[in-house]
Amino acid sequence: MAATMDASSQLPNGDVKQNGDGEPLAKKIKTEDAKGDGDGKGKAPGLPPLTKEQQEAVTKAKKYAMEQSIKSVLVKQTIAHQQQQMTNLQIAAQRQRALALMCRIYVGSIYYELREDTLKQAFSPFGPIKNIDLSWDPLTMKHKGYAFIEYEIPEAAQLALEQMNGVMLGGRNIKVGRPSNMASAQPIVDQLVEEAKHYNRIYVSSVHPDLAADDIKSVFEAFGKIKSCELAPDAVTGKHKGYGFLEYEKPQSAQDAIASMNLFDLGGQYLRVGKAVTPPKHALNPQLQISSPAGPGGLPPAAAVAAAAATAKITALEAVASTAAVVSGVQPGVSTISSTSQLLSQSMPGQPGLSIPAPGLVQLPQPVMASSAPGLITGVTPMKPAATTTSTAGPANLSNEEQRKKVEDDLPQTLGQQENLSISGSNARHMVMQKLLRKSESNVMILRNMVGIEDLDDELEGEVTDECGKYGQVNRVIIYQERQGEEENADVIVKIFVEFSESFEAERGVQALNGRWFGGRKVSAELYDQLKFDSQDLSG
Repeated sequence: MAATMDASSQLPNGDVKQNGDGEPLAKKIKTEDAKGDGDGKGKAPGLPPLTKEQQEAVTKAKKYAMEQSIKSVLVKQTIAHQQQQMTNLQIAAQRQRALALMCRIYVGSIYYELREDTLKQAFSPFGPIKNIDLSWDPLTMKHKGYAFIEYEIPEAAQLALEQMNGVMLGGRNIKVGRPSNMASAQPIVDQLVEEAKHYNRIYVSSVHPDLAADDIKSVFEAFGKIKSCELAPDAVTGKHKGYGFLEYEKPQSAQDAIASMNLFDLGGQYLRVGKAVTPPKHALNPQLQISSPAGPGGLPPAAAVAAAAATAKITALEAVASTAAVVSGVQPGVSTISSTSQLLSQSMPGQPGLSIPAPGLVQLPQPVMASSAPGLITGVTPMKPAATTTSTAGPANLSNEEQRKKVEDDLPQTLGQQENLSISGSNARHMVMQKLLRKSESNVMILRNMVGIEDLDDELEGEVTDECGKYGQVNRVIIYQERQGEEENADVIVKIFVEFSESFEAERGVQALNGRWFGGRKVSAELYDQLKFDSQDLSG
C-alpha cells in the first residue's frame, strides 16, 4: 500500500491522510474510481437532461422556424416572379407601341385640291386603312399639304412606303416617309424586323374578295413549297379583308414570289406583294405565355413548396454552420454539417397554415399610339429610348428618375446649406456631380430661330449636318416642331438639336453659330441639358 501511495497523501511527519471513518483517503478514491470504471457509466459534469415538456418545446420551435423559412423563400420567389412578369409586360407594351408606329406613314407635297377620299383610293390597295389624318388650316379652309395615314398592319405601311414615294398624284410628286417620332422606337422596330427574317413570310394585298386562301396558295405554289397561307378574315362580311400572309419553306422561294407577283393582275385586281416585316402573332410576345396554374417562377404549387423547402433547408444548414464556426473558431468554409445534422434530421409533418402567395395580377399597359406622341421629330440616326428599370432596392422602391428628382430637390440652395452638405451613397454622389457638371459636359447644341415651319424640307437635315460638321463629329441631328398651345391655330416653333461626339465640339459650335444670321433670321445657339436630351425631353 505504501508503495502505491501518492506523495500527496502523506503528511509532513510521514503519517497517511485519513478520512472521517479512519480509512486511508487514497484507498477510498481508488475504490470509487474502480466502481466507476466497472459499470462504464461514470458521469461527467454537464447540463442536466431536458424534460419531456422542454423536448416538445424544442421540436415545436424547430418546426416553426422551418415553416417561417419556407414562407420567406416563397415570398422571395413570388417577388422575383412579379418583377419578371412586370418586365415582360413592359417589353410587350414597347413592342405594341413600335407596331403602332410601324403602321403609320407620312404623305407630303399633296396638291391642295385633293381630298381624303382621293388619298384613300390611292393608298387602300396596300391594305386596310384605319385612319387618314389630313391637316387642315382653319383660316383658308384647306389642308396644309401633308397627311398621316394609319394602316391596320405594319406590312401595308411598309409596302405603301416602298411603292408610293415619288408617285404623281394630282399633278404633284408626293413624298412618302415615316413619321418623325418613329426614331423613338427604332431599336425595337429593328428588333422586330430582325425577328421577321427568321420566317420566310410574304405579304399579299389587294386580293379579290371572291378568291379564297386555296386559290392564292395554288397561284403562289409555283415558286416553292408553301408551309402556310392565311387570309385575314372579316367578321362583318364573313369574307377576308383583302390581304394575307404566305410562308415558304425556303427564303429563295419568297424572294422569287415577291419579284414575280407584285402588280400581277389576278381576277381584275393588281396584287401588291412584299416582304413581311414583323414575325407571326404567336411569336410577337413569347415571354407572356405563362401557364396559369403555375406557382412562383412558373412552377406548379407542389413543386414550388418542395423547392422552397429545399432552399430553406440549405439556408438553415448554412446559417447554423456559420454560427458554429464562429463559436468554435473554425475557419469559414469548413464543413460543419455533420455536427448540426440533427437540426433537420426529423422529417417534417404537414405544413399547417402554409400557403403559396399567388402572384399579383398585373394589367397589361395600354399601347401608346403614334398619333398621341407630342411634336414632330426627324433625325439622322435613331434616338435610343430611355431604359425602363424596375427598382427592387430601398424602402420606397424609387425609380432612377424619381431618385434623380429627389436628389435634385434635396440639393442645397443657400451657402449655409452647402457648407453643411452631406452626401451618402454612390447614386447620390453621381446625381449631384451630374447636376453640377451638366452644363459644361453637354454634347448637345440647340439652335433656335434658325428656320420656320414653312422652311422645313428634306434637305435641311443634311445642310445642318454639313455646317455643324465644321466644328466636330456630328452624331445626330433632330429637328423638333413644338406647338405652343393646344388650339389648332397655335404657333409652331422649330428647334434643331445637334449632338456632337465631344463636349468641346458642342462648345465650339455654340461660339461659332450664336448670333449668326441665317436666311434673314438671327440664330440663337446654346448648350442643351445633357440629361434632358438623354431622357428624350426636348421641351427645354
